[in-house]
Amino acid sequence: MSHPRNAVVIGSGFGGLAAAIRLQSMGFATTILEKHDQPGGRARQIREKGYVFDAGPSLITAPSVLDSVFRAGGTTLAERLKLVPLDPYYRVHFHDGTWFDYSGDTEAMKAQMRKFEPRDADAYDKFIADAKPIHKAVMLDGLGASPFDSALGMLKFIPKAIRLKAVIPLYLNVSRYFRDFRHRFLFSFHPLFIGGNPFTSPSIYMMISYLEKAEGVWFTPGGMHSLVAAYADLFVEMGGTIRYGQEVRRIDVRDGRAVSVKTDSSEFPCDLVVSNADVGHTYRDLIDARNRRKYTDAKVAKFDQSMSCFLLYLGVKKKYDKLEHHTLILSERYKELVRDIFDRKVVPEDFSLYLHTPTRTDPSLAPDGCESIYVLAPVANNRSGVDWKTLAPVMTERILSSLESWGLEGLRENLDVLKVVTPDDFQHGLNSLDGNAFGLTPSLLQTGFLRPHNRSEDVDNLYLVGAGTHPGAGVPGVLLSAEAMEKCVRQDYGLDAAAA
Repeated sequence: MSHPRNAVVIGSGFGGLAAAIRLQSMGFATTILEKHDQPGGRARQIREKGYVFDAGPSLITAPSVLDSVFRAGGTTLAERLKLVPLDPYYRVHFHDGTWFDYSGDTEAMKAQMRKFEPRDADAYDKFIADAKPIHKAVMLDGLGASPFDSALGMLKFIPKAIRLKAVIPLYLNVSRYFRDFRHRFLFSFHPLFIGGNPFTSPSIYMMISYLEKAEGVWFTPGGMHSLVAAYADLFVEMGGTIRYGQEVRRIDVRDGRAVSVKTDSSEFPCDLVVSNADVGHTYRDLIDARNRRKYTDAKVAKFDQSMSCFLLYLGVKKKYDKLEHHTLILSERYKELVRDIFDRKVVPEDFSLYLHTPTRTDPSLAPDGCESIYVLAPVANNRSGVDWKTLAPVMTERILSSLESWGLEGLRENLDVLKVVTPDDFQHGLNSLDGNAFGLTPSLLQTGFLRPHNRSEDVDNLYLVGAGTHPGAGVPGVLLSAEAMEKCVRQDYGLDAAAA
C-alpha cells in the first residue's frame, strides 16, 4: 500500500490534536476540521468579564502520556508547559460534615483513614500493591496504547485480568479492602471522572488510584486550555492546518474506503480520515447506512452512552478559602444516586458536586479578589427525556442554594458571571449522542475489544480516537487512543514503527 499524502482529522479535542500531531510526524499533510472557533472540543475555554474557565477536563494526570505526544512532535512537555503539583489532589466533603484530603502521600492518607477506621488504614498498602500490576498492564505494558481489535488478544488477556481481579465490579472489589463508607467512596469514585458507574465498571479502573499516586495530579498555569493551545501550536509549527468553523456533515466512502470529508462549505479529498467526533455520531450521522455493516443505526442505538453533566460556570466577586483547587461535596446517598443517574435515568432533588476552582492555584484566572468556579453535577443523559429548558433554572437555584448552605456565604449576591450548560448543550453543541459527556460508558461489555475499535470495522482508511473508542475517556485515555491509532496506521501502510 502506498504512503497516503493527505489526512483529515475531524475535531480538535485532545484525541484529535494528538492524532494530528502523530500523523503529521509520519509525513501526512494533515488538516483538522473543527466545528467551533477555537481548538479543544470539550476542552475549549470560556472567557467573560476577566474570568477564565476550562469548559471540560480540569485536571492533569499521567504527565508521561502528555509528554509522549509532544515527543511525537519533536519536543517535550517540559519545553512547552510548566506543571504545578497539587496537594491535596482533592478535598472530599462527606454528608456528615467530615472531610478527607486525598493525595499521593501514603502516611498522610493512612493517618486520615485511621481516624475513621484503623483497619482500613492497615489495608491501604495492600490495595495500592494490588492496583500496581493493573496499572502496569494498561500503562507500562502498552495495553491502553495498542489497538485492542483482536478477539484472540482479548482471550489472551482474560486469564490475566481474572488473576488481577480486574473484571470484578470496582466498588465490590474496593469493599473487600475497606469498611468505612468514606474509604469505599475514595477508592471507587474515579470511574465517575470518565463517565462510569463505580458499581458496574470493572476493577481495571483501580489503576487510576495507582496512576495518581505514581505520577501525581497537576495543574498548568492558564488552565487546561494551555495544554490544548500547546498541542495546537505544535501541530501548526509542524506544518499542519486547522480549519475552524468547519462542521463535518459527511465522510464520503467509495468502494468501501473513505475518500473525502464534506462540510457545509467545502470538500476535503483525502487518503485517510481520523474521527475525534462522538463515535455514535460518526457512524450514524456521517457515514451513509449502506457503508455500515456492523455499526448500523440499530447497533448505534444500543450503545450504552455515558452519563451527562449539568455545569455552572461562576465568576464570583469574593474569595472562598473553604475551597481547594478540586473539591467534592457529596450527598448522603451514593449508590442510590448513581442508580438514578445510570439506571433509572431520572434527575432527583439531591446531587453530589465537583467544584473546580483554579484561582486557588492561579489567581490570574479571575479579576483581583475574585474566584472562577466550575460546578459539575453528574446527571442522566438525554435518554431521561428531561426538559432541560424547564429544569435548568430550577436546578441552578437548587445548586446555588445548596452551596450557600454548605459554606459559600453570599454566593448569589456576589455572582458576576453565571453560565449554565446542560445535556442539551452536549447533544447539540458537541454532537454527543443522547447528550453524553464521556462517550460510551466504560462498562465491562464496552471495554477493550468490546468497544468500537481504533480502526473502523466498516470503512477502510477510517480511524477513531477519543472517548468513545479504546481505551476510553479521560485525557490520558483519549491521548492513548491516538497512539493506538498511529499503530494501526503504521500496520496498514507498512510504515516503519521505529521511525515513530
